[in-house]
Amino acid sequence: MTSQDGDAPRKGAARPRPSARERAHTWISSAILAGDFAEGEFLDEITLAREVGTSRTPVREAFHRLQAEGFVDLVPRRGAQVRVINARELEEIYQARFLIESEAILRICRKRKGAPERLEELLDGMETAGRKKDWRLSAKLDQEFHLSIVQQQGNDVVSEMYESLGPRHVRLAVRTLVEAPERLPTIQAEHRELANALQSHDGSYGVQVLRKHLRIVPEVVEAFPQ
Repeated sequence: MTSQDGDAPRKGAARPRPSARERAHTWISSAILAGDFAEGEFLDEITLAREVGTSRTPVREAFHRLQAEGFVDLVPRRGAQVRVINARELEEIYQARFLIESEAILRICRKRKGAPERLEELLDGMETAGRKKDWRLSAKLDQEFHLSIVQQQGNDVVSEMYESLGPRHVRLAVRTLVEAPERLPTIQAEHRELANALQSHDGSYGVQVLRKHLRIVPEVVEAFPQ
């Protein structure tokens, strides 16, 4: 790709500055993931605009995207409220993930595609984040790991559907690690097993590992309202 004067773009050129709406979205979603806002808490536009360094309009626009992603609910005449995830929604998200991911594993193994190239890098990144107790980064890499598997099957529509679960996936992963950090070694070992199953084209074993991986442990369920 060349610039308008015919020269190739310079390496290391500064990236465009994120828009005010993007900055507001990033700030608010990160704060929710960090637990800075409690579930059920209403978010104040004026305070958030001051924190982000923008006007109220970009914050309001960010709320609509956050609603679509499952971070907040927009309540008439009250504003944005941090969405409360209950035990039923937790179970439904895990069921949806299993349906999509298990089919992806079987298709990848039938086609003998092997594991996505990025998996090893993501596995290493998750283990490093886990040692540092960086739950947000660990959860983000977890979502990218599973998304990479779904994308490997080559169905763009299914990949888009799965990706729409991403924000809730990350939020639940953070919550799981906060509530049950002792599960981290098991989660990491299961990720390795999934990668090995894909690499050896063993779909039935891969689905077996996935079922175990996506089980919901009681101590996590108890942390969610019924």
